[in-house]
Amino acid sequence: MRYDEHFKELCEALEGAGAFLVVADKKGRVNLMTIGWAQLGVAWGQPVMTVLVRPSRHTHALLEEASRFSVCAPRRGELKKELAFCGTKSGRDYDKARACALTLKDGEPGIKYIDGCALVYQCEILGRTSLPKEKTAPAVLERYYPDGDAPHTLYFGKVLKAEKFL
Repeated sequence: MRYDEHFKELCEALEGAGAFLVVADKKGRVNLMTIGWAQLGVAWGQPVMTVLVRPSRHTHALLEEASRFSVCAPRRGELKKELAFCGTKSGRDYDKARACALTLKDGEPGIKYIDGCALVYQCEILGRTSLPKEKTAPAVLERYYPDGDAPHTLYFGKVLKAEKFL
């Protein structure tokens, strides 16, 4: 499918229970994280999905070393318990795919994705940047970083392949 063909469905998933961000470490161990924030559009003349991850998350350390990731959005109303688990437990402590009985499939080289999701975006990291506190609106800092947490890092992934599964 074209990367933006099911944009509305992606937004509905992100605004609802979320989507899975899937990344593998250098040893091939896969970590899942629930995300509710992502952007899909065009940058550098290419289809790009941008995901936001807090520096305190285990996934952040993996993405700093990774070159690829996937974003997997379940069908509406499905995998809510799994999304909740992957959004509250750390991959430092759990093999979340195993704990949630999710099946991982091989995608493009170096990419894993979750079988059974409605939308899958396989991405190659083109760039990353941290959002500096001093350049972030005070209202955003107050609402999303009330404990003084460091703002998210943005990872820009070229969409290599976008698929819709029935």
